[in-house]
Amino acid sequence: MAPAGSELDLKALADWLNWNLDGFAGPVQAVKFNRGQSNPTFRLTSASGSYVLRRKPPGVLLKSAHAVDREFRVQRALAGSNVPVAKMHVLCEDDSILGSAFYVMELVRGRNFDDPRLPGLDKTLRTGIYDSMNRVVAAIHAIDLAAVGLSDFGPEGNYYRRQIDRWTKQYRASETEQIAAMDMLIDWLDKTVPDDDGKRTLVHGDYRIDNLLFAENGPECVAVLDWELSTIGHPFADLAALIMQWQRPPGNEGRGLAGVDRAMLGIPGDEAFIDAYCARMGLPGIPGFGFYLAFAFFRMGAILQGVKKRALDGNASNPELGLKLGASVPEYAKGGLEAAKSA
Repeated sequence: MAPAGSELDLKALADWLNWNLDGFAGPVQAVKFNRGQSNPTFRLTSASGSYVLRRKPPGVLLKSAHAVDREFRVQRALAGSNVPVAKMHVLCEDDSILGSAFYVMELVRGRNFDDPRLPGLDKTLRTGIYDSMNRVVAAIHAIDLAAVGLSDFGPEGNYYRRQIDRWTKQYRASETEQIAAMDMLIDWLDKTVPDDDGKRTLVHGDYRIDNLLFAENGPECVAVLDWELSTIGHPFADLAALIMQWQRPPGNEGRGLAGVDRAMLGIPGDEAFIDAYCARMGLPGIPGFGFYLAFAFFRMGAILQGVKKRALDGNASNPELGLKLGASVPEYAKGGLEAAKSA
């Protein structure tokens, strides 16, 4: 983490929080988390305790992107449910305070893992963490939308048709060079969208291990983070996003599980994880999973293209990392084309 005094007007923030956050007492200090490429995230420390602030990045942004108001709403709605989330404190949509909208939530203490191999943990703990990941993603998809007030959190209709159209538009808006494999993948997805099967649930949109916090002394997931892409959609998109990540190479670049001896580490294989999910959701299986996997590769490629564009434009949270992530877009496109072969 790095000091963030130059990125946040701390006096303006403290003044606003004094009026809008019950129990807050300034002054406030801020340290920027290294994570959070899309919406910059900061740890706040004040006389009244510690908090977390997430804001829209400054500068010209793609329409509908960086929706911190939606993040705030969905996490507040899930309070007390089987989905672990941080407590939401306050949302500020007045750009005059910090230059962009932001919200403040509780600081949840827990462990965050970038590497899905979970180095340094014992086999039993790894198995427990993956089972917790499985339980939580199923819990997200089991949420009663009407009961938590999220019936209008996404439009009706074919989720994949809508998402392919949206992310193709976002990708084109942030395109910096022609990538033939991405063009081929977009064309294939456009022609292969399955009919709407009626499944309509809450989806996280970016469900993976580095967007989760786990108990400091156990395998339980204590908070799901980064709800920017959440909506009402098709549950298999979240599941495919996990499997997609695991097909990437291991290490700091890919942060995947390709070629890893999962059995030795206590990490379930793709099929075992899908089977456990299906058992929790009462499903007999997921035919045609290759389509969902190809879509997951495409969407992540489009997201990372946007990160690259923001880095080039000078308004990325971490420009150096943004350019590095953007360089992997062709690899995601190729992964999507490979997944399409099994659809």
